[in-house]
Parts: sequence; structure tokens; C-alpha cells
Amino acid sequence: MNVYYYGKQIYQFSYSKPIYEAIGGTFIVYKWRNWLEYKYYLRGMNGDPKYKSFLNTPRVLTRDYNHLNDLKGIMLTHSARRLNVDPQNCRTIYLGHGSGDKVFGGKGAYMDSFDYFFLPGPKMKEKLLDVGKNIPEEKLIKIGNPRFDAVVNGTIKKEKELDRLGVKDRSKPVVLYAPTWRFGNGTFKKYAYKFAEEITKEFNLIIRPHYHDTKRLRRLGLWAKLKGIKNLYFSDSSDLIKADTMLDFVASDLMISDTSSVLYEYLITGKPIIVADNKYSHLHNMPDELNILKHVDLYHGTEDINKMIANALALQKYQKDYAEMLPRIFYFNDGKSTQRAVEYIDKIKKEMA
Repeated sequence: MNVYYYGKQIYQFSYSKPIYEAIGGTFIVYKWRNWLEYKYYLRGMNGDPKYKSFLNTPRVLTRDYNHLNDLKGIMLTHSARRLNVDPQNCRTIYLGHGSGDKVFGGKGAYMDSFDYFFLPGPKMKEKLLDVGKNIPEEKLIKIGNPRFDAVVNGTIKKEKELDRLGVKDRSKPVVLYAPTWRFGNGTFKKYAYKFAEEITKEFNLIIRPHYHDTKRLRRLGLWAKLKGIKNLYFSDSSDLIKADTMLDFVASDLMISDTSSVLYEYLITGKPIIVADNKYSHLHNMPDELNILKHVDLYHGTEDINKMIANALALQKYQKDYAEMLPRIFYFNDGKSTQRAVEYIDKIKKEMA
């Protein structure tokens, strides 16, 4: 039985990539432009020996939301949009693309249209309730976050990732700056140049913009080269294979972000987090125990960022909070989330046979 993975943008597939690597399947992208990105960034990732393709990429279809009713099988979707499938022949599973606080697309209007939800943790259920979607329990499948498996199982090696990034001075701690984009009032344009100039004086800095801001890296890189800035490295969030988010997590010692979902995902590392406050308010209403902003140092643009980083690394004052928050945000964290997802997909296949 066919397994499909649906997403609007290439970076969203990072959330289903571990499942694809385990059982294969077919990717579905929204537009031809996305197809070209897919062919470039997923080259060499094809896991089906019977399928031959240019650049050895997995199978891919180009379809929009409204033209999916001829497909038979199981469809994992990263998009909070209604999918026009034949309910007799295709089951839909909402996987999403992050556990952050930004409100679902369409304000969650289509969230009750899916057959199942693969829940990374309790926070996702709270987000559904916050938009008025009281989904029946039998549709809510607790799997945890498949992306964490590689971190928990220790298959990502820090030295290897520092080599990938080209980090030269390894006596300096590594700071990861991973802001969101315009949707979420991302801080890249506000702080990327400032951080590149200031943080690199004392630390290594990886700048990993949101997918929608990766186009700005070339100009930033040229500016930094002209300024003679050292200890600065870039990571392309479009490159699911070579620059997966988890790889940068392991490479870093501290992260700075804003309203990106990586704030919660970084909890798996237990490392310090600083939030660049951006006053964005279009967020889900979360209780304090599910709100990372209650457990971080906030940067407002006037503080000495290097002093904040040094203190955060030295004091580790939120380490206990992060350890307690992790299971409140994500289920299990035992390195077996992909296995649970695959087992449930197999269960659906048997029911549909």
C-alpha cells in the first residue's frame, strides 16, 4: 500500500524524513518550483532500489490540495489544510511541521478534517483545543518526535557536524541563531548582522535562517567577508540531508531564537536558550508549564548579548526547568518515535486491506 508525504515547502518534510527512511513512499509537493527544490535537496535520498530517478531522488508528485482524490493509501501531511482525497481509499494523518506557538494556518479551521494525528506531545493537543478542535481520543496517536531519535540514540556526532560547518576555533563555544520568518515576526533582518559582528568576537556563530529567509544568506555572507568577520558559519534550512536542524542542535552549545518552533525542539539537548523578544502576539494561549518564554532569558536588543551568552553557559540556570518541560511538550523521548509511527501506519494498512 502506498504511503504519501504531503507538504507545501521542502523544509516541512524534515518532520517525516525519518519515517520515509524507514518505510519509503512518495512525496507530494505543491508547485513545480517546489519540485525543483526537492530534486536538488533530496538528491541521493531514494530508498527504493526498484525506483530509478535522475539524481536518485525519491518518487515525487506535483499536486495541490484539491487534486488528490485519485490516490490510494495513507497520506501524512505537514499542511493544516483540508486535502481533497477519496475517504474510502485514502487515510490522512496530520504530522505538522513544528511544535511552536504560532497559530495553525487558517486558524485551525481544517484540523478536524484529518483521520488521525501523529502527536509529538501534549502541547499539540493543547494547540488543537486552543482553536476549538476537540478531536476524539482515538484519532490522537501518541508517537513523540521522530526527529529526536537520532539525537537520543547518539547517531549524530558533534565533531563531524563541526567539520561540516567548517568551524576552525573549537576552543570557543558554538552559538546557534535560528530565527523564524516574517510569519512570526522573525528577527533575522533585525539581528543577523548585529549578531554576526558582535557574537563572533567571543564565540563561534551558526546562522540558520528560516527557509523563507535563506535567500538572504548570500548577501550576509558577502558583507561579513568584506568586514573580515571570522568565526561565522551558515546553515541552509532547505538542505534536509546535509543541514538538518538536529545536526545544528548537536553542533551548538546554546541557541538564540524568537518564535520559531525550534525553541521547543531544542529542549531535547538540555542546552541553554536565549529568546530575542519580538513582541509577536498571534500565538496559541498556552499554560505556563507549556510556554518556553517563562523559562528563558529574553534579549530586547539593548543588552550585552555576549555577556548574556557567557552567563547562560556558565550558570545553566534553566537546566532543571528544561528537563521538566521536555516530557510536557514531547512524548517518550526514548529514540523510538519513528518505530511507533511505522507500527501505526502498518496497523492502518491492515485495517484498509
